[in-house]
Amino acid sequence: MKPGIHPSYGPVVFRDKAADFAFLTRSTLAGTTGGRTVEWEDGHTYPVVDVEISSASHPFYTGTARVLDTAGRVERFERRYGSRADR
Repeated sequence: MKPGIHPSYGPVVFRDKAADFAFLTRSTLAGTTGGRTVEWEDGHTYPVVDVEISSASHPFYTGTARVLDTAGRVERFERRYGSRADR
């Protein structure tokens, strides 16, 4: 790798305040946190990035996603405009 052109890659805590969930990983976002840090469970201090949605709050991962009634929509369309079999 060419020195001096790559962003720093280090440990960062991503925090979802809505779900009270945080995880530690490595990222290049360490320098863009604006100086905000958090003390992690291991006693070290890491930069923190607040996110709006994580796997703890996303409807798909939590099982609260709504399933659309597509069969009802098709039947309603066919009643209104007729089906292909009627032509």
